[in-house]
This record gives sequence, C-alpha cells and structure tokens, in this order.
Amino acid sequence: MNQFGYLRVSTKDQNEDRQLIALEPFHIPLKNIYMDKMSGKNFNRPAYHRMLKRMKKGDLLVIKSIDRLGRNYEEIIEQWRIITKEKFVDIIVLDMPLLDTRNQGRDLTGTFIADLVLQILSYVAQTERENTRQRQAEGIEAAKKKGIRFGRPKKEIPEAFYQVRKLWEEKKINSRSAAAQLGVSQDTFLRWARQK
Repeated sequence: MNQFGYLRVSTKDQNEDRQLIALEPFHIPLKNIYMDKMSGKNFNRPAYHRMLKRMKKGDLLVIKSIDRLGRNYEEIIEQWRIITKEKFVDIIVLDMPLLDTRNQGRDLTGTFIADLVLQILSYVAQTERENTRQRQAEGIEAAKKKGIRFGRPKKEIPEAFYQVRKLWEEKKINSRSAAAQLGVSQDTFLRWARQK
C-alpha cells in the first residue's frame, strides 16, 4: 500500500505549511506528496492528475480538508467516486473523521453516512467559494462608487506623440519604432493612435 498526500492552495502567494504539518503523522514519502497552487473551482490541476494516475488499488490518500480537494460540489462527488469506487483507494479527510473510508468497513450504513457527510461538506465548500466571489465583487463595486480606480494609472500622451504618429501614418516608421521613440510599448502606441 502506498500513501499519498494532496495539498492545494488557491494562489502562489499562499503557504501550504499548515497542510504539510497535518500530514506528518502519516510519514508520507515526499515523492508521494502532490501540490497544486490553483483554484479549487475544477479539477484541471496537473499535480492532482499525476497523483491520480499513480494511485492503485489499496493505496491511501490523505488530505487536510475537503475544500483542499476542491470547491465544486459535483466535481468533488465525482472525483471521490473515481478514487474510492473505480480505483479502490481509501481516503482520509483529516478534519472530518467521518470521511475516513478505512473505517467504513464497507458496510452500507458506514458508506451511507460518509456519502451524506461528503455531500454536505462539498456543498459547503462550493457555497463558500461562491460567497467569496460575491463578497469580492461587492467590495470592488463599493470601491468604484467611492471613486477608487483599479489597474494601472493611465499614461499621459506625450507632446512628441503627434509628430511620431504622423511619421507612422505616412509609413516612414513602423509601430514598433514609433513606440520605441516614445518610450512606451507597441500596444500603448497603437491604442493612442486609434484614440486620436
């Protein structure tokens, strides 16, 4: 039996140490610990798929919490089914002891309870993701109403632009040269040229 650990953080800035520490009691070899620094909205994650390919019948997957596996209700349920019913790999969700498929004894009641808990927690994980997105959108909207601007400040068009644009329009220089003369990117020059 091989033991695997799966960790996920949503961004490259987030730290996975808390999840790694939680896996320590299992003494999982480093080569069997997989981590993605990506959103949990779906399972298009390279490390997760590499791990899934390596897992065999009788192996064990350890994760800190169900939301580290994912945050999409239907996909969590589907991946759980693939891991436990197709690959016959056991799963332990550390912060929810009821989601330890080793303890189910494969009896109907244990399976029913674990499936019920899984569905509830998957629902909560997706709801939290949706609530986070809504709070973020509301925060951005409130900031915009206060006059806060997002993104880079607009670059002022320099006086030399008009002369350089004329050369470009007359096909005496190309847009890359025009941008270089003004000290801006080619995209910026072309955007200015379209505006004026």
